[in-house]
Amino acid sequence: MKAIIIDDEKHCREVLEALLLRYCKHISLVGMFAGGDEALNLIDELQPELVFLDIEMPGMNGFEFLQKVTDRNFSIIFTTAYNDYAIKAIKHSALDYLLKPVDKDELVEAVGKAMGDKEKRTAQKVESLLASMQHDKPVKRFAIPTLEGLMLLNPDEVEYVKSDGPYSHFYFMDGRHLLISKTLKEAEDVLPVQSFFRIHNSYLVNMKFISKYLRGEGGEVVMQSGEHIPVSRSRKQDFLALLEKI
Repeated sequence: MKAIIIDDEKHCREVLEALLLRYCKHISLVGMFAGGDEALNLIDELQPELVFLDIEMPGMNGFEFLQKVTDRNFSIIFTTAYNDYAIKAIKHSALDYLLKPVDKDELVEAVGKAMGDKEKRTAQKVESLLASMQHDKPVKRFAIPTLEGLMLLNPDEVEYVKSDGPYSHFYFMDGRHLLISKTLKEAEDVLPVQSFFRIHNSYLVNMKFISKYLRGEGGEVVMQSGEHIPVSRSRKQDFLALLEKI
């Protein structure tokens, strides 16, 4: 089975290549690319049956690459360094993904599924994924329940959200504070995954309003307002990987 790797991080390409050579000997790696533009120029010539595709890449991300491919007659395994971004949409479309650092057993399982998918309904799955991502794009405003009723909010104005049991405190860049009758998990579900990240069990932050990260066991972030917010040790690796992509 011919495969290519598209990932902007050289060490990630090399690690995946080594794992494939050692544990997936039935895979023939015919190309490795640092970006979608480079891969687009050669994909018709290489005719891969399997594409390992990074999600976040400079210039052209994985979804933009798929939008530009005219013939999607190949299986796809997405690779990502953090587990929030677009995973819901990928699962919903029945496509596969691997979290970095790639685990050899999960790799073998994903490759086995790709080889067993003889019908390769990838085109339909990708259309479903892209439609879902389009639907999930951030909206200018959305309605959210408060103790008094409903309020229309612009997610781009929210700096961070703090859990308070069955409620959540929304803090805005203009100094406003709003208590809503949703748990933090429910608040997370209505905010755009492209902008917000759960750095702690009690905090959800807007990535664009982070001023700095301070090292520690988990560390903490300093928001533009000056607020210090802890990063949990279990979420530190995913958070730092996402922060490096900004």
